[in-house]
Amino acid sequence: MNSVIATRDLTKRFKQHTAVDGLDLVVPQGAVYGFLGPNGSGKSTTMKMLLGLTQPTKGEIDLFGQPLTPASRREMLPSIGSMIEAPPGYGHLTGAENMRIVRDMLDLVDAQTDRALSTVRLTEHKDKLVRNYSLGMKQRLGIAMALARDPALLVLDEPTNGLDPAGIEEIRTLLIDLAGQGITVMVSSHLLDEIDKMATVLGILANGRMIFQGTREQLFNESIPDLIIETTDPVAAIGLVDGAIPVPEGIRLGGIEKEQTAHLVKRLARADVPIHGVRRVQQSLEDVFMDLTGRGGLL
Repeated sequence: MNSVIATRDLTKRFKQHTAVDGLDLVVPQGAVYGFLGPNGSGKSTTMKMLLGLTQPTKGEIDLFGQPLTPASRREMLPSIGSMIEAPPGYGHLTGAENMRIVRDMLDLVDAQTDRALSTVRLTEHKDKLVRNYSLGMKQRLGIAMALARDPALLVLDEPTNGLDPAGIEEIRTLLIDLAGQGITVMVSSHLLDEIDKMATVLGILANGRMIFQGTREQLFNESIPDLIIETTDPVAAIGLVDGAIPVPEGIRLGGIEKEQTAHLVKRLARADVPIHGVRRVQQSLEDVFMDLTGRGGLL
């Protein structure tokens, strides 16, 4: 699959601090790329480098198959829409007036800004002052500004930050719809479970380094869910199995693969420990993240 974004050894240092460290990132065409990581992991810095707002210390960036340089950036910008950090917009103006400013700055036509407002479902609110918008409406206005030039790539930094569950669902539905229209969406967040509901490809950043990149299925294959062995004699089972802890159903173990599970069940059966069931603990995306990084509670 063609990549819209590709980086090689992308690095950004600020004096003694390395914010982004040797990043090899690939965003496939047509994907919703979920860029995950805790606050301070380097997500915003990476996105600013991709947009040419911050120069990398070293490394390379390709956009649409072409190297990003000061000269090429001018040609690429019309194909990119972005919202980094707080949503833009003047509170003393209406939504429509804000969009007219975007129209004039980018040399667009009314049809483009009208279509962008319609896409984010703000047409009926376009004549309200932005200071009277809800946070979710302000986020959607910011996305409309990013969409006005009909971009092929949309880069959004924490677009659901501070929203209530209804607002989060609204943004999620919108981004999925945009991807369905052929727009490649790169969206960052520290909310793993939320990204899990929309992303087709995941990139997980920690301390400036990419610790995983791939599909959800590939991510879950990287992790071994805890094993529950249901037994009415957990004391005997714990005595035979190193690292087992008691749980209401019996015992629980971490890091046990399929072949080890079979040997373990045989050992318990030979010792006449009653076994009523063997199952894996169902994992969320956050569970897998903590399993891979050993950073319990980091997110």
